Amino acid sequence: MAQNSASTAEACFDFGPRMLQFSALLKSSIELRGAVIISRTPVRVSFCGGGTDLDSFAKTEDLGGMVISAAISKYIYVTVNNRFDRRIRLSYSKMETVNRVEEIEHDLIREAMRATGVSDGVEITTIADIPSRGTGLGSSSAVTVGVLNALHSLVGEDVDARKLASEACEIEIEKLGEPIGRQDQYAAAFGGLNRITFDKNGVKVCPISLSKSTLERIESEFSLVYTDTTRSASAVLSEPPSNSEDKLKRLRMIRDQATEAERMIRSGEIEALGRLLGDAWGVKRGLSPSVSNDGLDSLYARLLELGANGGKLLGAGGGGFFLIHGESDLRSRLIDELPTQNTVIPFRVDFDGSRIIHPMKGSIP
Repeated sequence: MAQNSASTAEACFDFGPRMLQFSALLKSSIELRGAVIISRTPVRVSFCGGGTDLDSFAKTEDLGGMVISAAISKYIYVTVNNRFDRRIRLSYSKMETVNRVEEIEHDLIREAMRATGVSDGVEITTIADIPSRGTGLGSSSAVTVGVLNALHSLVGEDVDARKLASEACEIEIEKLGEPIGRQDQYAAAFGGLNRITFDKNGVKVCPISLSKSTLERIESEFSLVYTDTTRSASAVLSEPPSNSEDKLKRLRMIRDQATEAERMIRSGEIEALGRLLGDAWGVKRGLSPSVSNDGLDSLYARLLELGANGGKLLGAGGGGFFLIHGESDLRSRLIDELPTQNTVIPFRVDFDGSRIIHPMKGSIP
């Protein structure tokens, strides 16, 4: 069954029924309790380098790790408001109402409250443009960054992107012990298209300068295709390698591909970048048996049949989204030919990173 192309239409702050729900929530919160705080945080795609941002690699290799990553215009929205009582109410894929921080089940929100010193009397809601876990777009880390940003604003603190990313890494990696890397937190906090490097001295974010024509080509020729499955990145990344020496060799190749990807972007070699994604997918598939499966391989083959010249599964693997490159007319062909469950999403770079969109700076006397 062909997709309806209208399902992928984009407009500023227009997300159909979901945005209507969001607007109703905002109106209700303002009327009942006063101004609500809203953060907007982008998810990301990684062109090349994923896996080299894990501490186990980046902090032991002389060259460290490196990813070429872009924040995209799909967002996690977090609303925060003081409650008239001292209880804590959370609304995400489930509802929680508790008396103390220690009782909160949502581990990311619980630790973000602890990190910002918010202990009670608050209501927190998350709304996502895409599934908030298991998509390969770094959405879990975007939630962490977005909640931190909103809570800091609640207590009157204006924090920069580096602090947000660092605190998110501290929560996810150090406190919760997730076996993940550090690119997602920095991509979400900073926004833009960046070279992000990782080593024993820390993380460095370097924006990649783009000409207008190169940006237009990237946004018209790359698309995201949903596999209709999600998975836990932590589960895939925590699997012990069957061959440690082979995995290290592959990770070094993936780091080298990130260097090549940056060169191609800067020089405007977008078609070559698309082919490089295919090479990167071939290397990545060998990292773990859970990275791909027959269903994902069949979908990728179909994407190539429809005219893609290269692509890769985003994130740790096992589900989520494919990032696909092809001529500018490929997107409409994918929408027409793929089943409705394989949603096609346009690629748009977000240059803002995590930001407070309500109240805007200067709007409160």
